[in-house]
Amino acid sequence: MSVQVILLDNSRRQQWDEFVAQHPEGEFFHLSGWQQVIEEVYGHACWFYFVEEQGEIVGLLPLAQIKSWLFGNKLISLPFAVSAGVLANNQGVADTLIAQAQALATELKVDCLELRHRKSQCPTWSSQPSHENFSCSLASSAEEILAKIKKKQRAVVRQSLVNGLNHRIESNCDHFFAIYSESVRNLGTPVFPKAYFKALQRVFTDQVDILTVFSGEQAVSSVLSFYYKNQVLPFYGGGTSAARSLKSNDYMYYQLMCHAQQRGMTEFDFGRSKIGSGAHAYKKHWGLQPSPLFYEHCLVNSQELPNISPNNPKYQLFIQAWKKLPLPISRALGPILAKDLG
Repeated sequence: MSVQVILLDNSRRQQWDEFVAQHPEGEFFHLSGWQQVIEEVYGHACWFYFVEEQGEIVGLLPLAQIKSWLFGNKLISLPFAVSAGVLANNQGVADTLIAQAQALATELKVDCLELRHRKSQCPTWSSQPSHENFSCSLASSAEEILAKIKKKQRAVVRQSLVNGLNHRIESNCDHFFAIYSESVRNLGTPVFPKAYFKALQRVFTDQVDILTVFSGEQAVSSVLSFYYKNQVLPFYGGGTSAARSLKSNDYMYYQLMCHAQQRGMTEFDFGRSKIGSGAHAYKKHWGLQPSPLFYEHCLVNSQELPNISPNNPKYQLFIQAWKKLPLPISRALGPILAKDLG
């Protein structure tokens, strides 16, 4: 039986996405459109490999290289994704794809190869638990969704509902980007370029939407979400300085749950958060249970795992300085750095 490892081209994208759709572990971040987004917006080289047997795709692995003078040289599956590692029908196919990734990493002379999975695929590789993912099922009505939220957080959501807030689904990302860029600046983090979010909307047209919360006519919170396999993934979100007192972020996520349920979604995936972070604690307050993520590293030209965590002491001075930047400057400089923070 002939087995081939092939690089994806336009003629096989539909077949690739069909394989992702039918595989029980296939997820939004495996979709072929990510190659277009990453190459067009960031200029990172991509290798989307698949294994073919008798004309049928039986496994795949998307990879992209981030080569940065500041953050190192890595081959990742995939940058900007929670998990987009090996997807295969059997272990033999998985092993073939992992071997191909290692060969490419050696050829490119990267510091390390990083594969991101929801269960361990390479237990002998270097791995440091750093992130957990949160999700829950969605109830069948707004009242039941509210009732399922943990008691203390439910009280916060109830308070937000009497604060005169309103919301709408938007196709234009202007409100979202203004809010999101302010939010990440306040955290000391460089913002992704607006072109990135526009590309996500364009490439994944009916699988992306934006929910924005308003206090009167003022946009105060906004979230960009992905929809795939009956699941909503609020992936990029934030609030203005007024969001905390208005509890508009709490209102936003509750309304998103209700909106997603009306769209036919049955699961709310709150995404990954770094263990010990404020975001991690916030998601636990909703009553969501964490599940581990396995980011496994094969060291190639480096002797130790890269550490680009904001908790790394060498970045603390930068983070504190970034928080003080005027918004126009952070929006101009942020994308130069953020593209290498995948």
